[in-house]
Amino acid sequence: MSARCRHYSDMEVKKLHKWDLTYEQARLLQDKLAFQLKFTPVAKTPKIVAGIDCAFSKDGNRIGGVVIVMSYPELEVIETQSATTEVTYPYIPGLLSFREAPVCIKAVEKLENVPDVFLVDGQGIAHHRKLGIAAHLGLFFDKPTIGCAKSRLVGEYEEPKKEKGNFTPLLYKGDQIGAVVRTRTNVKPLFISVGHKCDLNFAIEMTLACAKKYRLPEPTRLAHQAVTKLKPNI
Repeated sequence: MSARCRHYSDMEVKKLHKWDLTYEQARLLQDKLAFQLKFTPVAKTPKIVAGIDCAFSKDGNRIGGVVIVMSYPELEVIETQSATTEVTYPYIPGLLSFREAPVCIKAVEKLENVPDVFLVDGQGIAHHRKLGIAAHLGLFFDKPTIGCAKSRLVGEYEEPKKEKGNFTPLLYKGDQIGAVVRTRTNVKPLFISVGHKCDLNFAIEMTLACAKKYRLPEPTRLAHQAVTKLKPNI
């Protein structure tokens, strides 16, 4: 691991709110937090990127989260952290981040290297209330965050052309909330949306740059592999 790949200070995570909320409280909080999201160009080229994914135990009572940190643009792994915890929030469509975000935060809090960008296996603002897990986590991390989802949650789109690099707008209620991006030729596209502190062009460019050989960008692909291996021990 080269010295230039390391930021020698632990990752700091904001304490935005408590998690033991009612359904109505959580919905109102989503509306409030969505107004705090920033959609701004990223001025500096990232040097460290991270991917986050999580998975549930077989009985659904526990959850594990993994964060993979990689150098950019080399995409070499420089740190891996994981965490497990009890599931404390019920399954409610549209409120999945209240089930999944706490364990992701717990894993990220262990990091020694501070990522410049987070890619999250999930939605950014491509969400009913524009606060999917990538957007939610972005506010906690106060870093550029991108939602890289394998399937659509909301919105309408036209299928992009089959070659890698093509994309089409993802539209919801008249607004563009993301893009449907072909990350590999003749393979199903990903649903990319801004989480926080970046713009859609950056989100698309980073996703494509990190998708070297596979459909998924390397940080989230490796995070998915790692959390799958972790699953029997969650």
